Amino acid sequence: MSEPYDLITMGRIGVDLYPLQTGVPLPQVESFGKFLGGSATNVAVAAARFGHRSAVISRTGADPFGEYIHQELQGFGVDDRFVTPVEDYPTPITFCEIFPPDDFPLYFYRRPKAPDLEIHPDELDLDAIRAARIFWMTGTGLSEEPSRGSTLTALAHRAKSGITVFDLDWRPMFWKDPETARPFYAEALRHATVAVGNVDECEIATGVREPQACAQALLDAGVELAVVKQGPKGVLAVHRDGTSTEVPPVPVDVVNGLGAGDAFGGALCHGLLAGWDPERIMRYANAAGAIVASRLACSSAMPTEAEVDALLSQ
Repeated sequence: MSEPYDLITMGRIGVDLYPLQTGVPLPQVESFGKFLGGSATNVAVAAARFGHRSAVISRTGADPFGEYIHQELQGFGVDDRFVTPVEDYPTPITFCEIFPPDDFPLYFYRRPKAPDLEIHPDELDLDAIRAARIFWMTGTGLSEEPSRGSTLTALAHRAKSGITVFDLDWRPMFWKDPETARPFYAEALRHATVAVGNVDECEIATGVREPQACAQALLDAGVELAVVKQGPKGVLAVHRDGTSTEVPPVPVDVVNGLGAGDAFGGALCHGLLAGWDPERIMRYANAAGAIVASRLACSSAMPTEAEVDALLSQ
């Protein structure tokens, strides 16, 4: 590796099969679009759109959908060297239903086990993880072994060098019991410098729901910047230095809200890499999320810097 990555993400990867008909229940949908998917993957794509050198740590099935994933990553300019095949499990597929403005049920096909949960500690390039300017990991990566141990190994080796983002990413269907999640979330927070999640995700991590209390609990757990998404109320960001900012959402006509959080994450990384203050980062990330919410897909819908700037200028 000639120079450090701007961003390495670690977590879910797969194929999204999204309806091309809006407002139609899944049994009646006649055609679908095929897209690269997975939250950690989408964040890397979003950052690459802003010109950053990004890579993903994940695993696919040894199947045609796995080949498709490598093809898409390369097309988006995301380094795929850390994405490896698993013989025993198929590449995950995710379906959704689209009922704008706020109902987008997700259906994950990740059985008997998703390959992205088969990341082993001895496969990790720990030097690259430590050297990256930002390392991004997710709550889903903590849900099962060996991914859980690998994620915690990566965090411990990184030892808060650079920026380490914990995307709380709570998906109840991936956990047998929500109560088992909190100790692992707490361990990950000890190694993170930034935590980002909605109120439900913050409650899993901290046990509280009120946004200011969530932010304070995340800071108390070890991070330097706590980002609490509040849906239509906007986003709250609180820094350990006492700086607090609350930014309203950018209004758009919503087509599919599922990729907005990943676009927010990529733009958050962009702002952190640029050294912006929290308010500027939150406004920029909100705008990026709004653009993707106004589009059908996730990965291929990630905006460019010019598109975000144009929306903000309005």
